Amino acid sequence: MTPKIWQRKLELKYSSDVIDIIQFGSSIFDEENANDVDIAVIFNKIFIKEQLEQSQQIKRQLEKYTAKPIHISSFDLESFFDDSNFSREGILIYGKSILTKKDFVERFGLISKLQISYSLKELDKKDKIRLNYSFNGRAGKYGLFRIHGGKIISPGTIEINPEKELIFVNAIKELTNEYKIKKVLICAN
Repeated sequence: MTPKIWQRKLELKYSSDVIDIIQFGSSIFDEENANDVDIAVIFNKIFIKEQLEQSQQIKRQLEKYTAKPIHISSFDLESFFDDSNFSREGILIYGKSILTKKDFVERFGLISKLQISYSLKELDKKDKIRLNYSFNGRAGKYGLFRIHGGKIISPGTIEINPEKELIFVNAIKELTNEYKIKKVLICAN
């Protein structure tokens, strides 16, 4: 398993220019053994050269907490929200703050969720029941919802926390490849 650096108590030194340090990418997923750890550092508006220098200092500190290579990116808020930032969606949906130990989007009053819609039309009744047992449990055994969180929001659609994506997708893929994932941001209040 890849270390969840964001969950650990870290002693990091960084400047007041740092707004947040976020772990994102494949190292966030439960049930995933990532090859590296993706980190984004969000800065106040400072020169790019200073962003890069400070990011490398943070990277060296984080390397003490994992044997996996660390890939670090730096942004100010303007460049973070720029359309050319291809990692923006991954950071918003999957990003975990190393500083607050919460989802990064909580800083904006939002909650990130995945809604997975699946079709069981072509399945036998026994396979439909099997998926229900997988989600809800059976005979005293807990199902995925109880173990990992999540809920049915309508027939054929579940809502889960993003880091649990692989767990639920793998359960669905045991029975069907007919599914779609929708990434949503919800107002926290």
